[in-house]
Amino acid sequence: MTLLHIGAVYSLCLIPKAQLLTLIWAYLCFLMTALGVTAGAHRLWSHRSYKAKLPLRIFLAAANSMAFQNDIFEWCRDHRVHHKYSETDADPHNACRGFFFSHIGWLFVRKHRDVIEKGRKLDFTDLLDDPVVRFQRKYYKSSVVLMCFVIPTLVPWYIWGESLWNSYFLASILRYTVSLNVTWLVNSAAHMYGNRPYDKYIGPRQNPFVTLGAIGEGFHNYHHTFPFDYSASELGLKFNPTTWFIDFMFWLGLVTDRKQAPKEMILARKERTGDGSA
Repeated sequence: MTLLHIGAVYSLCLIPKAQLLTLIWAYLCFLMTALGVTAGAHRLWSHRSYKAKLPLRIFLAAANSMAFQNDIFEWCRDHRVHHKYSETDADPHNACRGFFFSHIGWLFVRKHRDVIEKGRKLDFTDLLDDPVVRFQRKYYKSSVVLMCFVIPTLVPWYIWGESLWNSYFLASILRYTVSLNVTWLVNSAAHMYGNRPYDKYIGPRQNPFVTLGAIGEGFHNYHHTFPFDYSASELGLKFNPTTWFIDFMFWLGLVTDRKQAPKEMILARKERTGDGSA
């Protein structure tokens, strides 16, 4: 992790030397990486908040390999345990143990025994019932090499003549490091900083900064209050690119059964347990 972040800082020095197309490509890879986590592992497979047809599931699995944050099964397993036992010792990235632990430190230590013991009580058979999840899990290491490093590096070099050095550090190393940290901010900052308009009795907060970086995942107080909602936020004039993507896939006929919290339920919950903020 130290070498990765040093490489990312070095990558910033290469930005002025890179072609504009390379920078655009790196950002597009970031968006695909983010969708593999937000629309894929999170909202589709962890929470089953909508249904996706096979072509979309294949795309999201490939994007998830580009994210390199453990395979879909492992990501969803940890995330379901996180929701079930949020901010207890059974939470893999328990925010009560501090910002550093919930952001990145939890990856450096063995899981607390409660995470393992209570995690075994949850049912994950639905994940392995999906052949896309099984295939990605079986070939995860090779898919990560291809999607996270090889393709992002080779496309700028082969198509528009960017140097392999610039391509590797900008489209692979910098993009990967940024995507990791915006995801981790959901576990750390969005559990510590912000308001709680839906449930003031839980830790997760509404954090606009995290929303910008994690393409719509910062409405975290809402999400932990209504985890089944495919939008992970109240619908309306809100910045939520992941929801826009899912809605576009619905328009294309690749998404069905989008689950939403009824407006009356949201208002009632805000009045009963919210902190009174907007």
